[in-house]
Amino acid sequence: MNKMRQRLVGFDPGLRKTGWGIIDVEGSRLIHVANGIIKTDNDLSLAERLVQLYDGLSQVMADWQPQSAAVEETFVNKNPNSTLKLGQARGISLLVPAMAGLPVAEYSPNHIKKSVVGAGHAGKDQVKAMLGILLPGVKINGEDAGDALAVAICHAHSGGAHGRLSDAINKSGAGSKGAQIIMKGNKA
Repeated sequence: MNKMRQRLVGFDPGLRKTGWGIIDVEGSRLIHVANGIIKTDNDLSLAERLVQLYDGLSQVMADWQPQSAAVEETFVNKNPNSTLKLGQARGISLLVPAMAGLPVAEYSPNHIKKSVVGAGHAGKDQVKAMLGILLPGVKINGEDAGDALAVAICHAHSGGAHGRLSDAINKSGAGSKGAQIIMKGNKA
């Protein structure tokens, strides 16, 4: 890939379906690379579904090699159980790129819409129409994939090169590669 290009991935997390979208940014130019949806099997346990999501997102990362990632922030549902499940799917969506060493940003739904359409309370049709303008010829593989592309575009517009901070932290040695154990337990 051209050194002047940066590849970004956006995730629209959900337990049933998680959308993903990959774009390349070259100056002010946005280039569609790929998009899709990872679906989990409703008949499996929550833990098994989270593994399916982890495996799917890991495959996206391996296949497309993005340099930076962004995830849509959770909104609160009326159903607390649904909100918890969404939060767990978001956790996997944050974990996978972070484990790959990528900087990961988070954006609210309103910030994403404002970045893509110009209005924070834009409708889904307006976002879809702008995706077609910003990424000419794009074929969107489902609503969740379109939302993920919008997350990636928002990340690009918000200075998706957050890797500079991550690189600086890693070079300074201030970054940690694992959990810090503050207090060890005793075996009985």
